[in-house]
Amino acid sequence: MNILQGAWNDISGFFGYDELLKILKTGNYSEFLTLKGIEAAIGPILPLILVFEVIRAAFYKRFKVFDYKISFFTFVFNAFIGQLISIGAYVFCVGLFQPHAIFDTTFTWYWFIYSYVVWEFSHFIYHFLAHKVRILWCLHSTHHAPASMNLSVSYAHFFLEGPYATVIRTSICMLLGVNPAVLAVIMFVDGTWGGFIHIGENIANDARFGFLGKIILTPSHHRVHHAKNPKYMDTNFCNLLNIWDKVFGTYQPEDRDMPIEYGITRPMKPHSFLDAYFGEIVGLAKDVAKAPGLKNKVLYIIMPPGWSHTGDHKTSAVVRKAYFEGEKKKESKSQELVEG
Repeated sequence: MNILQGAWNDISGFFGYDELLKILKTGNYSEFLTLKGIEAAIGPILPLILVFEVIRAAFYKRFKVFDYKISFFTFVFNAFIGQLISIGAYVFCVGLFQPHAIFDTTFTWYWFIYSYVVWEFSHFIYHFLAHKVRILWCLHSTHHAPASMNLSVSYAHFFLEGPYATVIRTSICMLLGVNPAVLAVIMFVDGTWGGFIHIGENIANDARFGFLGKIILTPSHHRVHHAKNPKYMDTNFCNLLNIWDKVFGTYQPEDRDMPIEYGITRPMKPHSFLDAYFGEIVGLAKDVAKAPGLKNKVLYIIMPPGWSHTGDHKTSAVVRKAYFEGEKKKESKSQELVEG
């Protein structure tokens, strides 16, 4: 009986409908007008879409277990530790940095807009650093390891990435005056959208969403972010508003003539949870161990992935530069042939 109850708790915890059932049982539907009620109503949507995605893939005979393997084991591995640490980090940062805010804001529509822009900036900073500092990439790479895109990828994270992201984003928001109550709402909205943009082609083949793609970052943009194609590397760091990607020059729409190749550039053991979760950490440890001198050891930790003490750098910036130079040469040759 205990085993069955435990299984039921795990299932209800994943789908997140326990709070929804509690509200429905009380009959106090006015609860849905509160933040807690809204969260209870919206929470089960993404897991249900994930189930629909799997069923639809199976119906069209496109379902492959290994497409979900890494994400599933990561979710299970993180279930008991990641969330508690993230909540603790949030509370700690609010208490530490809110008293030092440059000014105070309130829960009004105009401050909400300001706060969302600030939140998106803080998300950009966290996400950019996660790709540009190797020790932080070790935490983030698990999310990029799956070689296909589907909604389960939104659950694939190293357990320490959540706390790191929370510290960076919450600290910036507090210092720039975002009200904690407003931040809680924004984090819920942004988290929901952040999960949704991982939907795969079994749900939406063309996920550019028409004119919306001009205003916000769509699943199409996020597919580009998860690509290892040189043209797409380290782009689209924002989550919902694309303002900061455009400001900092990292905005990249999907090129429909360029099929997306998902995953990370490092050779991986196919569909290995352990390699996806710990592979980058092991690789960093090996590089640090063999690096000559303390300076190079430290640089391997803080420089971008692909940096080498030998000067033979294979960072995303180097790879992208070589790609665009190659494309430019091809265009020049084509133009010469046309003129000739």
